[in-house]
Amino acid sequence: MKSSFLFQLFVILFVTIFCALGTWQLYRLQWKLELISEITFGLDSKPIEYSNSIKKNYQRVSAKGKFNFDKQIYLYSLNDSGKPGYDVVTPFRTDKNQNILINRGWIKKELKDSSSINFKAETDKEIIGLLREIYEPSIFKPDNDIKNNIWFSLNLEDLKEATGEQFNNFVIFLEDNQAKLPLPKKISIDVPNNHLKYAITWYAISISIIFYYLYFRRKK
Repeated sequence: MKSSFLFQLFVILFVTIFCALGTWQLYRLQWKLELISEITFGLDSKPIEYSNSIKKNYQRVSAKGKFNFDKQIYLYSLNDSGKPGYDVVTPFRTDKNQNILINRGWIKKELKDSSSINFKAETDKEIIGLLREIYEPSIFKPDNDIKNNIWFSLNLEDLKEATGEQFNNFVIFLEDNQAKLPLPKKISIDVPNNHLKYAITWYAISISIIFYYLYFRRKK
């Protein structure tokens, strides 16, 4: 009798867990579809003049101003081939005296602090790119090494400590087909979207457990 009760408890527990995982994947699916829609809209949008009041994710913007290479930071990142390196993130002050971070693209580790990565940008007075929100880093990411200028996330408090400037919660990803160093990040709608498959898998496991339980009860 006790073993039968424990078996029922096992069934209820794991069916509940797997159904919850399936439902969570459906929520993730909805979020991913909205993200793809945002990216699609942004890639099709015409550049508008940047302002700190713009809060639209993946909006294409333009800005005139000047880079501050002295406050440049290096954000640990992998390129499209999975090779470790850094995203070069440079503060930019617009002609309207507004601060914004510019992700200029990826470089190899050995090019960190090299003046060669700034040659082209030194003459750029106008930039065009996609505005992207800065998301909270996962708990698994290391803390930023401000002293050695090695970053793992764009933490606004750390940025203020390192640069002495206040930034909003957005960064512009530079679009420049002529730039090779740093190599601008490619943003596309080809983002992984397997949440429906995962949801079906979790629900299928739950149904299998229920069928097995019913078969066991009938057999008994």
